[in-house]
Amino acid sequence: MNIVRNEKGVALITALMFTLICLGMIMTLLYYVLAGTRMSAAQKRYRNALEASYGGTDFITKSIIPRLFNNYSAGKLALQSDFGTSLGLTFAPNDPLKTKLTMATSAWPATISKTVDPKDSPDLTFSLDGTSGNKFKVYTKIIDTVPGIGLIDATGIDYLDAGIGVAGTSNSTQTPRTPNLYSIEVQGEAAVNPREKAALSVLYAY
Repeated sequence: MNIVRNEKGVALITALMFTLICLGMIMTLLYYVLAGTRMSAAQKRYRNALEASYGGTDFITKSIIPRLFNNYSAGKLALQSDFGTSLGLTFAPNDPLKTKLTMATSAWPATISKTVDPKDSPDLTFSLDGTSGNKFKVYTKIIDTVPGIGLIDATGIDYLDAGIGVAGTSNSTQTPRTPNLYSIEVQGEAAVNPREKAALSVLYAY
């Protein structure tokens, strides 16, 4: 019985195996590089939308609500004059924001949306410019109102009172004022790609 010892082609097979192993390592490396690039781009887009949401929160809490609280009609006209063209500021039809600023949630009429999604019947919409020239659309919506009690100061200025309830000559004691509490949903999204979005839930006292 003759044993055939033919080792021709072993070197070729070994070389092919090493080639396949190297290709697998290279493909794995490329996959992780591309996945990291996509993740970085997604994080950058999310941060841009998040900054738009933060900007929208500052705008509604520092510029919108204080100007509407004392005189809603006059404040609305002034805001539309100041920001209607530059930011595309739009109020919801029938002014649900007027009701939300002054009445508890339980007293809102059935026509006012109470959903959490800010894009579902938003109270306000406006646009903000990004640093790269991209525009972001911001939707804001009050979803819950808890009216304050006592002497509500409509100016929003938190100064100390004169102490009439402690050392004054009045025979009545005044209840300390507490602010109204508003739960606000804010969502900023890229105007050209609404999938690039970020949402914030804000508890605001005024």
